[in-house]
Amino acid sequence: MRLKLTGLTSAKGLALGRARIREPHVLDIEEHHLPPDQVEAEVERLQQAIAATRAELAKLRGQLQGALAQEIGEFLDVHAMLLDDPDLSTGLTTLIRTGLYSASYALKLQHDRLVQVFEAMDDPYLRSRREDVDHVLGRVQAALHRAPDGSDVIGLAGDVLITDSVAPAELAQLSERGVVALLVSQGSTLSHSAIMARSLGLPMLVVPPDDLAAVTEGAAVMVDAIRGEIIVEPDPDDLLQLREREFAQTRERRELARLRDKPTATRDGTPIQLLANAESREDISRAHRLGAAGVGLFRTELLFLQRHEPPDEDEQLAAYRDAVLGMSGRPVTLRIFDLGADKADSAGIALAREPNPALGLRGIRLGFARPALLRTQLRAMLRASAYGPVRILAPMVTRRDEMAHLGRLVQSCTRELRREGHHLPQQVQLGAMIEVPAAAIALPAMLSTLDFVSIGTN
Repeated sequence: MRLKLTGLTSAKGLALGRARIREPHVLDIEEHHLPPDQVEAEVERLQQAIAATRAELAKLRGQLQGALAQEIGEFLDVHAMLLDDPDLSTGLTTLIRTGLYSASYALKLQHDRLVQVFEAMDDPYLRSRREDVDHVLGRVQAALHRAPDGSDVIGLAGDVLITDSVAPAELAQLSERGVVALLVSQGSTLSHSAIMARSLGLPMLVVPPDDLAAVTEGAAVMVDAIRGEIIVEPDPDDLLQLREREFAQTRERRELARLRDKPTATRDGTPIQLLANAESREDISRAHRLGAAGVGLFRTELLFLQRHEPPDEDEQLAAYRDAVLGMSGRPVTLRIFDLGADKADSAGIALAREPNPALGLRGIRLGFARPALLRTQLRAMLRASAYGPVRILAPMVTRRDEMAHLGRLVQSCTRELRREGHHLPQQVQLGAMIEVPAAAIALPAMLSTLDFVSIGTN
């Protein structure tokens, strides 16, 4: 019988396959106290399990090749860092030695404590890192019990895998074994698994557990991870629509692929550069893969949204550095945050409500009104320029003196960073968005302060 479900899209795509249900391997871990003379042996057993997990992660990393080595390797490195965290190992051994707990129960207590810490975080991105804790400590727990980790499911070619969650390291293996889509009951669009699924082009939806329970093993499942829909036992009309959409997407991709390596030029033969828009790591990966000559606009607002305080310099540096390294020497234009009163609240920036936030205190004017915020971002952008060509773009500019002031700020931050020992290029290009009438009128006067301009057409 046809059944329609909905879910939250973590990775876009279309797929049709058989339902393959992977039940979570649940360990029933009860509180268990050890005789005092067995405590040190239990500590040793825990350390062996951690070492085995570390070796397993290293083996997985060594098996990766090509682009996957960078994509998944970074996630595995994060998991290895969690294993090497001295607070984790010290906390576990303390629980065993002082509470006389078994290693498994100490691991459960530590896991539950860390989960509470992550779930109490206001920042959704940091909260989603709880999944890393689940995956890493789950591997250690499996090593203690020599339990299967779920990767031993037979077959999988042409299957839609239905499970509670999936680790980033698993995704490449699942894709290679022919899984066509993933339906999970736990996760978010910000999780490492979601990021990895998008890089692999593997459709993924987060679906309520009760809805997933209605799907039976072996049922035909149509996944539309663009609209966020699942159809179990689709009818002929559903299948026809799916094939038509897949055909249209394939045809478009082929047409675009044909043009990938052709020179970009206007009709009269004038050479131009075709640059990409981006705001995430996946966008950068796609731009590089599709042959973009660089990134003409990297929107930085995503870093600031859905949190109670703005990102610090190191967090911003990590994002900008990833973008620069991801483009392998092609220029990346980083735009200064463009947040109006309508978005500032969700970025942890208190602003007065305005009747028209689109034209109020936003763009470069907001940066000047919050100099510490702007200076932090400029420092992070300049530090990222040590890894490849970077250009800085100012939004919502209206006057020449704004760009002159910004130029002085960039010079000041550059001198400051060099005094701190950072190696920076001689000069980072500075440009302005021409997107309001005042900027267009003032452009002739502004040109002497600019290295480039970007025209906002919307």
